[in-house]
Amino acid sequence: MSEADDNRDRAAVAARVAEARSRIAAAAPDPSRVRLVAVTKGFGPDAVRAALAAGVTDIGENYADELVGKAEELAASAGEPGSGLTPRWHFLGAVQRNKVARLAPVVACWQSVSRIEEGRAIARRHPGASILVQVDVVGGHGRNGCSPERVGELVAALRDEQLDVGGLMTIGPQGPAEASRSAFALVRDLATGLGLAECSMGMTDDMDVALAEGSTMVRLGRALFGERPPRRA
Repeated sequence: MSEADDNRDRAAVAARVAEARSRIAAAAPDPSRVRLVAVTKGFGPDAVRAALAAGVTDIGENYADELVGKAEELAASAGEPGSGLTPRWHFLGAVQRNKVARLAPVVACWQSVSRIEEGRAIARRHPGASILVQVDVVGGHGRNGCSPERVGELVAALRDEQLDVGGLMTIGPQGPAEASRSAFALVRDLATGLGLAECSMGMTDDMDVALAEGSTMVRLGRALFGERPPRRA
């Protein structure tokens, strides 16, 4: 990529970040509490650099190999001119215990813990790690997450492992954004009842509803980087 193309792409991402922050300011009861996580799944390291250049340091990835590869590439170029800020990596995918050892040195927040076995694997490799419990608000086959009825039990068990349980995370049901409102309200109420500060709720299409219902963390990919390219095998 030429320097001109890189600058143009960074300018486009910066404009989209500004638009996202305007949406946050308009929809959130307390915008100062809301953290923007740029989801670079499927995009190359240049997307991470563009997000960092726009002032977004929280970077989300769904696949272990992709996250580790990008982290290594950015670390290798950390001393280059204009390398800028350091990413704070969020792991958003289903936690596979055989991947935890590779992820633990770089992941700052595990957003998708749904079983105690996953928490124990993280605790062995990264004692005191920052985690969120993923709540399954849909109950469909193949959905990752803990059922709402078991969230309190899982949070207590993860705390017993000396993990830093900061809050809850969920993915709204498919369909119109408004259809997610009751699910987001449920997760917010669960977090409040458990004394948890963070609610990671809302993506590109439903972030405004999530923010209105108390999200403190939105995970945006398409809103910042455009349509995701097909994933290579």
